[in-house]
Amino acid sequence: MRETEKVDFMTMLPAQRLLAKSAAILLVIGLLTGVFVSAAMTGKIAADPGAALASHLNALMGCFWMAAVGWSLPMLGYGERALGRLAWATVIPNFANWAVTVLKAMLKVKGIDAVGEGKNDLVFGLLTLLVVVPSLAAAGAWAWGFRKNGSARAAS
Repeated sequence: MRETEKVDFMTMLPAQRLLAKSAAILLVIGLLTGVFVSAAMTGKIAADPGAALASHLNALMGCFWMAAVGWSLPMLGYGERALGRLAWATVIPNFANWAVTVLKAMLKVKGIDAVGEGKNDLVFGLLTLLVVVPSLAAAGAWAWGFRKNGSARAAS
């Protein structure tokens, strides 16, 4: 592509732009979280180093998941409104995954089951409500969307 040529963003679906922008933001957040990881691993802050590293990786993996969903939207058999819902259903749990895992690191809890301890159970509840259930729903909707051929919509 020559320097004078511009990409026609008018042909991009709004949901694709949302996912691309969200992926870029989460990538920056994830990379900056590397400073948090370093501080936790060197004992400069009181945080669980393993959970801190998990928050860093959750952001990076979420970024790539959102980018993949955005790239594949024209292949799905959904209308524009449904694609927008799928985009938000992917964005929200990915940002929540990063944020709740940072909280988990700061509270130094596992958060993988309700054990009757307030801080742990809070993290478990947040992960279940904001990350696990919505992520499974979004991933399922994404996979389900491939059952129809979205290329007919893109051609029209």
